Amino acid sequence: MNKDIQNYIMKYTDEIQQLFCELRILIIQSVSCDIEEKLWAKIPSYYDGDRFIRLIPFKDHINIEAAAIIENKDKLKEFKITPKGMLQIYCNQTIPERVLKIIFKDTLSEVPDK
Repeated sequence: MNKDIQNYIMKYTDEIQQLFCELRILIIQSVSCDIEEKLWAKIPSYYDGDRFIRLIPFKDHINIEAAAIIENKDKLKEFKITPKGMLQIYCNQTIPERVLKIIFKDTLSEVPDK
């Protein structure tokens, strides 16, 4: 894990740290390319070129920003999607691994418009 991100996530509870680590591993497992891990505006972000996923920790949940969330929202009915199209996962919720792997893969491997 990037040292800046590691230091940043240490400010949060053990539950949030655990959820963050599980989501981070899912991102890495979902793509075949090497992704760049860095803080963008103090937000943990995962890049492949201009495409990105952001994990935004809060006190009791993590918001996930990824371009492919909206097109997969029908598979996420038990989760809240924010008005900005972010997926909220609370510490007490089971991570929808199968759907998130699709979202992460589609987000980071999208073919840009020409």
